[in-house]
Amino acid sequence: MPELNWQKSTFSGGPQGECLYIATAPDGTLRLRESDTPDVILATAPQALAGLLHHVGTAAAGLAPA
Repeated sequence: MPELNWQKSTFSGGPQGECLYIATAPDGTLRLRESDTPDVILATAPQALAGLLHHVGTAAAGLAPA
């Protein structure tokens, strides 16, 4: 697998130094990893991640899912 260009989330870097990184693979899937376990990489489609983030955001805001 080619080297991925990992980017740190703008929400990372709290007091515990926990960071989330994301990269786009050549096949268009997204790869996610945490700084405390960098060898564990989650692969997902952009649409699936967008759906999860939308659901989490609406739940956090106390709104019914669309």
